[in-house]
Amino acid sequence: MSPDILSAAGSIPSSCLHGIFRAAEARERQTGEEVVKLHVGEPYYTPTEDVADAFVAAVRRGDTRYMGIEGLVDLREAIVEKLRDDNGIDTAASRVLVTPGSCQGLFSLLKTLAEPGAEILLPELHWPVHLQQALLAGFRPVLYPLGKDFRPDPEVIAAAATPRTKVLLINSPANPTGVVLDADEIGALLALARGRGWHVISDEAYEHFCYEREHLSVASLERDLPVDERIVHSVFTFSKSFAMTGYRLGYVALADDRAADVMKVVQEANIIGTSTPVQHAGIAALKSRADAAATNRKAVQRNRDVALPALAEAGLLRELPAGGWYAMLDVGKTGLDAETFAMRLLESKGVAVVPGNGFAMRPTLDDQGRIVSHDYAPWARSLIRIAFCVDPTQLETGVRLLLDFVDECV
Repeated sequence: MSPDILSAAGSIPSSCLHGIFRAAEARERQTGEEVVKLHVGEPYYTPTEDVADAFVAAVRRGDTRYMGIEGLVDLREAIVEKLRDDNGIDTAASRVLVTPGSCQGLFSLLKTLAEPGAEILLPELHWPVHLQQALLAGFRPVLYPLGKDFRPDPEVIAAAATPRTKVLLINSPANPTGVVLDADEIGALLALARGRGWHVISDEAYEHFCYEREHLSVASLERDLPVDERIVHSVFTFSKSFAMTGYRLGYVALADDRAADVMKVVQEANIIGTSTPVQHAGIAALKSRADAAATNRKAVQRNRDVALPALAEAGLLRELPAGGWYAMLDVGKTGLDAETFAMRLLESKGVAVVPGNGFAMRPTLDDQGRIVSHDYAPWARSLIRIAFCVDPTQLETGVRLLLDFVDECV
């Protein structure tokens, strides 16, 4: 008999995302029919040819050996240039770490900043992986309510914090809500964090997918400060802007040299380094980034503008998302909770969506950081998330079938 796993990790449930993944795969196996996949943020466009060519060329010339923890110098220097020119972030290659995806980079960053008993501030409606990563890193999450239209209120955040709070995570454009913060909002959050002595983690995975206003990087607001006074650590990915989801490539721009040095130790113990051929593909992606990112943003925005208004007209969507790849729908008028709605929609129409309550899990922890119980914010029980970055025909079909199902329920 195997011993029980009593660690904090063993107490963390899998996310709602994996549950619907498994259900969709099971239906495809049982019926032999393809599910309309609105549950996953997988873009229908593909990387440019130069990205694939760079990867293959690296493999063919044997550039496949171990690379330094920080990543290829040429890639990090290209990232520094991109951050300066596109994001307004002042940094140096010594404070940039290349990672096998932004998820891994974010987790290692959290491990870098974690202290026993330290708290991290997350919104009540959050990407489940953010919560999982915080718990795995050893943080105790403090979940604060969001204001009107899922926007953060600095006063509410300040009231939720305690003397043990150490990190504020900002995600703009946000997953799952699509909220894009403006300069005043970001400035207020940064001022709060600076006044309280917190670190700020800025997850900017969807930086190129803003549809109503320009994206603003949090760290750009402290570019004129001395490095040792900066508090913003920024996390980016190649997956969204360049459709490199399977390549697994991201990067973290640390606020200061000390944080960069500590994260290098975390990475050494964790991954050794990021795939060398993949890093060469990343260099190619950055060289053509302006055209690729603009083309891909237009493709997703076109999906949003064509397919989503019907959901708003049906009273399921309050407003079109200002950014990102996702929309949160309220299906409360069907009389079904989110999980029941999602499963019946999958069974009857072959459309996969994600129950929204999974984005609002509220864990209770013991003194050792283990989850002893959890529930979900009651207001999220009627919410579902759909992805609109998918193939346009699939999206339009999925929306039509979803609306048909809603009509049948009411």
